[in-house]
Amino acid sequence: MSFFRKLKESIAGKTESVTKQFREGLEKTRKGFVEKVSDLMIRRKKIDEEFYEELEEILIGADVGVNTVMTLVDELRTEVKKQRIENAAELQPILSRKLMELLRGDDDVRLNENPDGITVILFVGVNGVGKTTTIGKLAHRYKQEGKKVLLAAGDTFRAGAIEQLEVWGQRAGVDVIKQSAGSDPAAVMFDAVHAAQQRGVDVLICDTAGRLQNKSNLMEELAKIFRVIQREIPGAPHEVLMVLDATTGQNALAQAKLFGEKSGVTGLVLTKLDGTAKGGIVVAIRQELNLPVKLVGLGEKMEDLQPFDSEQFVHALFAGAIIEEKEDANPEG
Repeated sequence: MSFFRKLKESIAGKTESVTKQFREGLEKTRKGFVEKVSDLMIRRKKIDEEFYEELEEILIGADVGVNTVMTLVDELRTEVKKQRIENAAELQPILSRKLMELLRGDDDVRLNENPDGITVILFVGVNGVGKTTTIGKLAHRYKQEGKKVLLAAGDTFRAGAIEQLEVWGQRAGVDVIKQSAGSDPAAVMFDAVHAAQQRGVDVLICDTAGRLQNKSNLMEELAKIFRVIQREIPGAPHEVLMVLDATTGQNALAQAKLFGEKSGVTGLVLTKLDGTAKGGIVVAIRQELNLPVKLVGLGEKMEDLQPFDSEQFVHALFAGAIIEEKEDANPEG
């Protein structure tokens, strides 16, 4: 059975609404990347050096990352020789499969949860990446699952951050523990943990300051927050999620490298994938950082924050090729 047929069958067993969200959220990347690849394969039937060079340019343009692109193209060259492929169009399912392997990794992309009490999730990331929005959407997601959720407004330095979190708390129907602007974030966390314990909360989601990662005092502040949480709930936080803005491409990758090494990050959230043609950054991040992408933002609605799924991602990108293959298999419809 062909790769595309297998992928289509696997997707058929998944929720249709989620498949639609991935397809719509990755439309710009599909047009900016996959359609260019398809066009190249139609235009250049012959697989020669010029073909590989153009393919490299398209992949780098989609922010897949230079190192990853070189590896990917070398693997394609090997497959071409091994399978004696002459027609460029035959490379599309192979490229799709390779991308899915790169995206999949060995990590479990599910969010860690505390089986014996309160699950604590800490959010880090610089200002403007969609951190507060992501917290609100995740709170909504847990609430839909029937969990009792509480938010902690630990970003006490950014103007309007507390109010912004309160707005999202109201939208999601969850309470926010806060102090006044400029307060000690660790003190906010202390209050939030105690409130969560008293109220029988299932999930405590904590916002933290997002000033630039080269300020060493921010790292000290995060270390203090960790200590406060761990003292009250051993084993917490269960996740430290770094939020990255996919529209910034390689910049997001650089940010994650700088920040992630120092702040105990366990997973990444990529926001605004619907707003960029450079969704290939997911592949670059997956390859260049030893961190799983756990959640992706595919739009502005509450439901548009989804757990990352490599099959859904590749299916959304190559949906056109899958349909074409199906038509080729059934020429009479």
